[in-house]
Amino acid sequence: MKKGRLLILGASGHGKVAGDCARAADLWSELVFFDDRWPTLQDCGPWRVMGTVEALLNQAQPGDQAFVAIGQAETRLNLLQQIASAGIEIATVIHPSAVVSIGASMGTGCLVVAGAVVNIQTLVGLGCIINTGATVDHDCILGDGVHVCPGAHLAGDVKIGRGTWVGVGSTVCQGLTIGRGAMIGAGAVVVEDVADRQTVAGVPARPLDIKNP
Repeated sequence: MKKGRLLILGASGHGKVAGDCARAADLWSELVFFDDRWPTLQDCGPWRVMGTVEALLNQAQPGDQAFVAIGQAETRLNLLQQIASAGIEIATVIHPSAVVSIGASMGTGCLVVAGAVVNIQTLVGLGCIINTGATVDHDCILGDGVHVCPGAHLAGDVKIGRGTWVGVGSTVCQGLTIGRGAMIGAGAVVVEDVADRQTVAGVPARPLDIKNP
C-alpha cells in the first residue's frame, strides 16, 4: 500500500536523483518538489517545482512525508530539523536495486542510491547519502549528514564523523576513524585516521589543508 505524497525539498541534480529513487521505490502516491529558487526555478527533471520551503511547510497534509535533497550537509541537517519540528514525518529513500542489510540501522532522511550496499551492523546517522554504487561494509558508524559519494568504498569498522564527504571512487581501509567535517578527495586511498575538518587526497591519502570550523 502506498503512502501519501513525498514532498522533496531541493530541485538540483541531487534532487532529480532522489526523485528517481523515490519513483523506483514506488511507495508514495505523488512526488512534489520545492526549492527556494522558485518561481525562477520551475522544473526538476520531469517534475514541477511547486514553491519554496515555506510552501512545503504550509501545504503538508496528513500522511505526507518530506525529504531534503540538498547536498551541503549542515544545510540538509538544519532543514530536516526544521521540517520535523513542524510535525512532518521525514522519509528515508532507498532505491530498490540497493542492498541494505536487515541488520543495519538507517537514520531518517537518508538516501541510498542505485547499486549501493550497506552491510550488517552498520549504523547510519540522520540525513546521510550513500550514493550510486557506493559500499559500506560491516560495523561501520556514519555520523549525521555523511555523504559517501558514487563508487566510494568503506571497509569494515570505519567510523566517520558528522558532515564528512567521502569523495568519488575513494577507499577507506578497515578500522579507521575519519573526523567531523572532513573531506576525502576523489580516488583517494585512506590508510590512516583523518582529523576533524581535514582534507586528504592521493594514494595513499595525505593531508592537504585544515578547514576552518
